[in-house]
Amino acid sequence: MILPDDPKYAVKKVHVYVREIVDNELGFKQVSLSCPAKTKVYLFVSNEKMIVGCLVAESIKQAFRVLSEPGAVPSSGQDALQHHRAWRCSTEPEPAICGISRIWVFGPKRRKGIARHMVDTVRSTFMYGCYLSTNEIAFSDPTPDGKLFATKYCQTPNFLVYNFIYNN
Repeated sequence: MILPDDPKYAVKKVHVYVREIVDNELGFKQVSLSCPAKTKVYLFVSNEKMIVGCLVAESIKQAFRVLSEPGAVPSSGQDALQHHRAWRCSTEPEPAICGISRIWVFGPKRRKGIARHMVDTVRSTFMYGCYLSTNEIAFSDPTPDGKLFATKYCQTPNFLVYNFIYNN
């Protein structure tokens, strides 16, 4: 975990890494962190000493619940297409503590539990002495794969989201 108070060279290196590799793969072009002083960066380092996962978390106050499609009945044939569709979220804010603005795993290492492990770590370390529930964390504008991950991780398609660019 890299904190804002860590040595400047470490913070700078992580932010350059995040912007050049993670942001590029996730499709964030020239988007800086909304409040670097409230940001924690988690890196997953493999046994081969390679960074294969990165999660950027920040303090937030509110988030919005993703709404289910009216009349949508999940079926195995539609699941593959369902997470690529546009989605809606509530206009009523809900309290939240931790926003996950980015979560990325190196392609060949995906589907091995790395993202789940990183989110579990965030939930247990983000706020000292507290284990956050899935109703206290939110994901920023997830990609289709991110939406699928958040749905499985939170065990509901109605997980919380927030906009990391305009977060207060």
